[in-house]
Amino acid sequence: MKFFRARIGRIAAAALFLTLLVPIPAAAQSAQNSLPQGSATARTSINANRQATTIPFINFSVREPTSNREVAFSVQLLLLLTILSLAPSILLLTTSFLRISIVLDFVKRALSLQQVPPTQVLNGIALFMSLFIMWPTLSEIYDKAWKPLSDGQVTIETAYAEAEKPIRLFMYRQMANDTSSIATFMSMAKLPKPTTLADVPSRVLIPAYILHELTVAFKIGVLLYIPFIIVDMVVASVLMSMGMIMLPPVQISMPFKLILFILVDGWNLLTQQLFNSFL
Repeated sequence: MKFFRARIGRIAAAALFLTLLVPIPAAAQSAQNSLPQGSATARTSINANRQATTIPFINFSVREPTSNREVAFSVQLLLLLTILSLAPSILLLTTSFLRISIVLDFVKRALSLQQVPPTQVLNGIALFMSLFIMWPTLSEIYDKAWKPLSDGQVTIETAYAEAEKPIRLFMYRQMANDTSSIATFMSMAKLPKPTTLADVPSRVLIPAYILHELTVAFKIGVLLYIPFIIVDMVVASVLMSMGMIMLPPVQISMPFKLILFILVDGWNLLTQQLFNSFL
């Protein structure tokens, strides 16, 4: 039965192939190409000279510079591309993002949470909180640097200097009560003791600010850890007194820490204190 089915299938395929090879009469072709009466006339044509797989070719020519101005422009272009590649790191390390992200990670570890909230969510919270805190600084940069540059009122060097001032002022305000980081990097750079903020170069101010933010974030993290460590110690002592040695204390203490964090309205309290720490 299978043999006859295979033979019938082969005969049908051969008949279809033969019908395709037979030319269609002109009358039949004209009947097929004719359109109904009253329909709009149209014509479709394909350019025979165009290849279907043609892909446009883009060529970038490289030549030797003919003047010092072209050399300077090439160097500026390379520096601009380098700055653009480092822009995310610069924005994260010179704003409030560093402190907020570290504190949120400390909260997650203090609550003994492994997957909730995810790291992407914590980074998103830190990003939008940083945007909220840095909004006055960003507005000043836009008004004094970006808008005059886009209107053609100032040069790019002037716009860069105007955009650098609010960022430098923000970083210096965070270290106003503790300038030990600035003194450390100034001494390592073998620079004289500064009297004003203008005497501190950006190559010293930025690493000093990063070190200061790390110190402040770890101090806040230690303070956050203390109440949750007390809860862990109490739960562990109760389990030891009851003889439940094989039961992990973290598994029992985590719900109590979550309840404590919710009762004190931990997220609002943490957000307010982080915001106040930048004022």
